[in-house]
Amino acid sequence: MQAEMAVFTRTYDETLDLIVEARNYMVYSRPPGRRSRVSNDNLRFSCEALRVTSRLTQVMAWLMLQRAVQDGEISAREACDEKNRLSGQSVCLDESGLEDTEIPAGLRSLLSRSLSLYKRISRLEEMVVARVLH
Repeated sequence: MQAEMAVFTRTYDETLDLIVEARNYMVYSRPPGRRSRVSNDNLRFSCEALRVTSRLTQVMAWLMLQRAVQDGEISAREACDEKNRLSGQSVCLDESGLEDTEIPAGLRSLLSRSLSLYKRISRLEEMVVARVLH
């Protein structure tokens, strides 16, 4: 149980750090000219930024739900209900922005790391569901 808590805490902290980094990137590091003009590049940037946000939101929601289980606020079985599972796979697992050189390197880095985190949490969720429901 102690090892599970350590993994949870590290993953929670990693997710929170990535959320803060993504927020700061979106506010302060957007390339000049992308804030006001509407273009295909601007639209692509916005779509990929939303993809990062979607991944991180899904991951943080799942981690907070697991914390609620650990704190005894809800049961593990309730946490495994379909309505409480990671969602948005069609958006969150899309990797098309990773190789797009028109997207700034900073955003591509956030895309890569948020995808890795989302996939890791998805695998962790599968393990938790298998343990609880089987």
